[in-house]
Amino acid sequence: MSSPHPPASDASLVDRHGRAIRYLRVSVTDRCDLRCRYCMAEKMTFLPKSALLTLDEMALIVERFIARGVSKVRLTGGEPLVRRDAIDLVRRLGRHVGAGLDELVMTTNGTRLTQHAGTLAEAGIRRLNVSLDSIDPATFRHITRHGDLAQVLEGIAAARAAGIAVKINAVALKGLNDHQLADLLAWCVAEGHDLTLIETMPLGAVDEDRADRFVPLTEVHARLAARFDLALDAHDSGGPARYWRVAGTSVRLGLISPLTRNFCEGCNRVRLTTEGMLYTCLGHDDSVDLKAAIRDGGLAGVDAAIDAAIAAKPARHDFSVAAGAAPAVARHMSVTGG
Repeated sequence: MSSPHPPASDASLVDRHGRAIRYLRVSVTDRCDLRCRYCMAEKMTFLPKSALLTLDEMALIVERFIARGVSKVRLTGGEPLVRRDAIDLVRRLGRHVGAGLDELVMTTNGTRLTQHAGTLAEAGIRRLNVSLDSIDPATFRHITRHGDLAQVLEGIAAARAAGIAVKINAVALKGLNDHQLADLLAWCVAEGHDLTLIETMPLGAVDEDRADRFVPLTEVHARLAARFDLALDAHDSGGPARYWRVAGTSVRLGLISPLTRNFCEGCNRVRLTTEGMLYTCLGHDDSVDLKAAIRDGGLAGVDAAIDAAIAAKPARHDFSVAAGAAPAVARHMSVTGG
């Protein structure tokens, strides 16, 4: 993939609520080699290849965002590393780090890190978020439906050996892993990983009622504070998490609470799907088609479509996990970019 640096633009990305958009999340693929119960149905229908952005188109769109002030890009999925030639996209975007882009990061399930960690580091990835909902092998396999914990732990070790900082992400799930989260935090402290816990979000139809699995992070925090000395930390990642430091360590605990504590007033992000749809909010269906824009109007068309999307960005999401409630939106997290 060629990599011309995008021309600078004076057209900054500020929505009608005064929020500057500085963070772009990109779903490289909607496919994944796991089937986590809170994220996907066991039998999924994925997008055909013909519906997807090419990786060159994806790179060109991301470069337009960089030219217009986006300073952080996260590659995600699905599982980004299952897409063929995804490493080429990482290499191309990695060349913008320090030249308009402050940081290129990735969220992964870790299953392919043993193979790719060294290449990711060489391409410019300095931080990874690894989705890991339990360090108990049986619980991990149950949540993911068939995942091998040892494979993921080996991948995390490979990333560390390559010089990549690893943060662990876990979704708190009542009756599945909520009783194990203290053990997960203890493991993170021992290994030197920050941990972010996330409330389950009503995105896409899954095979269970999310109300049965929802646990508020206020409750989880109280349980963890009974075992660990947690001090509120002023760290600001630019995202929705609030942070606590585990006393006597360098490890931070982050909590992302989309249901019990709405954080939308500071939202600085938009999301590009693998099929080229730009969503400005996880909880709304409003979007613009950047695939059509780039194919019909080139980069000028992309800029016009981005402007339309940012102008319509809603003030907040309207998530609910009441028993029997329909998902906030029909699309799964893997489509929008987890």
